[in-house]
Amino acid sequence: MTETENGKRPKTIFICSDGVGETAEAVAKATVRQFDDRDVRLKRYAPIKDEDEIAAIVEEAARTGAFIAFTLVQPELREMMREEAGRRGVRAVDVLGPMMQAYIDTFNGSPRSEPGLLHQLDEDYFRRIEAVEFAIRFDDGKDVRGLLQAEVILIGVSRTSKTPLSVFLAHKGIRTANLPLVPEVRPPAELMENPADALIVGLTMDPDRLREIRGERLREMGLPGGVSYASGERIREELAYARSVMEALGCPVIDVTHRSIEETAAIIMRMMHEAQEKRQNR
Repeated sequence: MTETENGKRPKTIFICSDGVGETAEAVAKATVRQFDDRDVRLKRYAPIKDEDEIAAIVEEAARTGAFIAFTLVQPELREMMREEAGRRGVRAVDVLGPMMQAYIDTFNGSPRSEPGLLHQLDEDYFRRIEAVEFAIRFDDGKDVRGLLQAEVILIGVSRTSKTPLSVFLAHKGIRTANLPLVPEVRPPAELMENPADALIVGLTMDPDRLREIRGERLREMGLPGGVSYASGERIREELAYARSVMEALGCPVIDVTHRSIEETAAIIMRMMHEAQEKRQNR
């Protein structure tokens, strides 16, 4: 039995797939976040090709005290995983199985049983790649021409998660540009006129929390924390200016102080869906 330095058995989740394994890993990561546990490791086994591999993986899981999350679409591999896990007393979670069975029972469908279909080079895949390249090219207001092509424009003061949120939305296939708001710089006409009819979203944050984040950033860069960038007075000035711009635009504003990137992105995607429905109903 493997143990850590403090004598405790390490917490490990085995990710098993006959494809890439990203689906099971995403579900496992979402689960771990609910427990706020930083000691959990994810160990991926993919692509699994035969039953001998499954036997070896289950044996290792039994020996190390791990449990298994799997997405095996080939019936023989899925059945082997169930049998071996049951025989060895290992907890194995079938991530795709119940969903596939629900589809079969409800719609009388027949699965193709081909691994890796999620990541085939389809139109959706290329749209995501293009969106990621777009987010990088038009990050932080580097080129205001991106405001004329974006589906979503994020605005806010420095350190309000504009860049990571842009990239997250890009991975959903949404062309996103972001623009920092600074009192000394007038917003470009491309933003104020918004001829592309993009969804403009303002991001704001509690000033005390923003001061902490900026202070941490300065320390990471080896700079003194007392500079104007991280001062309470400067932050309040910037937030007030940003609020005036957002009010002039009449755009929705999201307070990201206690929200994760995923939560904020979900709100924005809901806004996009509602806006699309309104346009269709005109």
